[in-house]
Amino acid sequence: METICLAGKTLTLDNDGNLANCNDWNEAIACELATQEGLDELTPQHWAVITYMRAVFHKEGDAPSIRRLTRESGVDTKTLYKLFPKGPAKKAARIAGLPKPKGCI
Repeated sequence: METICLAGKTLTLDNDGNLANCNDWNEAIACELATQEGLDELTPQHWAVITYMRAVFHKEGDAPSIRRLTRESGVDTKTLYKLFPKGPAKKAARIAGLPKPKGCI
């Protein structure tokens, strides 16, 4: 597995390039991952999605799908694609320190 240095920590990545251990995640790491994904800043709407995804993951063991995100996070589909261009569920999961959602290709 690949490793990466973020926020002063050496972290292991899974085969999809997401954190192998979601417990290694913190907000500083999220900001650095966002920068790698081409996002200049994480707004309150970004954080709402990230927080929601982490809560679902910790409760159910999988990150929510794009459909569930739009239904339950309070952020509509169009906005999700603006916040996390080119695959919002996959990109948001990566920034949230979670594995790629099972429904993503």
